[in-house]
Amino acid sequence: MSKVNKLREALAAKNFVKVIAGINNFDLNKVKDVVIAADKGSASAVDIAARQDIIELAQSLTDLPIFVSSVDPQELKMAADCGADALEIGNFDKFYHEGLRISAKEVLNITEQTIALVGNDVFLSVTVPGHIEISEQIQLAQDLENLGVDLIQTEGAAISNAQSAGARGLLETAQVSIANTIELVKNVDIPVMTASGISVTTAPLAFAAGANGIGVGSCINKLNTTIEMIATVKSIVETVKTEEKLKIYK
Repeated sequence: MSKVNKLREALAAKNFVKVIAGINNFDLNKVKDVVIAADKGSASAVDIAARQDIIELAQSLTDLPIFVSSVDPQELKMAADCGADALEIGNFDKFYHEGLRISAKEVLNITEQTIALVGNDVFLSVTVPGHIEISEQIQLAQDLENLGVDLIQTEGAAISNAQSAGARGLLETAQVSIANTIELVKNVDIPVMTASGISVTTAPLAFAAGANGIGVGSCINKLNTTIEMIATVKSIVETVKTEEKLKIYK
């Protein structure tokens, strides 16, 4: 079975876990640690920045499907040419950290330009900005589905105002993205993946909201050692598997 078929199978089974190194993470040592953690932790895929040496590094370290993230259609074309298994328009954190907001129109334009460059044969995921009104999110998701996009990713951390520590803080961070997931799942037929604030604590809530998969980033990247990263990925994957078993037994 091809990597993309395995990816689609995991999404259909609603047990997909993508580990995100970060759209703006160009630290080769850090990327290496994240890719190894995703691989050894039995994640479903890993998501990396759009640079050729990083793509080649990831390909040398894992047989997992590799997503490459960017908001530049030319970079995404380069990633496809380098053998990326999937392209991701999203992980907009670098903009939010600069106080910028990306619009639905901009996302749609980037998607159209990317498809014009790579065609519809490359698996394409697009993040719907969590800061826009939910009616606009739904319309954008439907427009993306009509363009032939394979996967929608939600987000929300950019506009959450988590003040609490511990589990409560995690829930505050994830709640916007999970709420957006509920709305989008009801309005599109393609798979939906929840990201932003997702951790071992909040992963079950994303799947309960109807997500086909989750994207986890900060809860892995903030750790200091590869061993810690692997252990955290394993915990999240095991939590997802447990949730799947509970659904079977119900």
